[in-house]
Amino acid sequence: MKVGRVIGNVVSTINHEFFDGERLLVCRLIDGEGDLDDYLICTDVVGAGADEVVLILDEGTSARQVHGVATGPIRSVVVGIVDDIHEAPVGAVS
Repeated sequence: MKVGRVIGNVVSTINHEFFDGERLLVCRLIDGEGDLDDYLICTDVVGAGADEVVLILDEGTSARQVHGVATGPIRSVVVGIVDDIHEAPVGAVS
């Protein structure tokens, strides 16, 4: 799982049939220090919007399971919208 911020949408007139009717989001990855330079293009199953912080499942087999298919050209899917992030103090055990 990764955390990212929605920074845009992808619009494609020609694509694999798997993506017909799917909403594609561009998500900039976030680490403990803030935004990273890396990004992912994800399908959206939760209705995330622009500038929202989201939870991203970035593993092909699990992403296909979320969509209920055995095969498909998918790797990343937004599976949650993050309300808040609480960082544990250094050395704390959770």
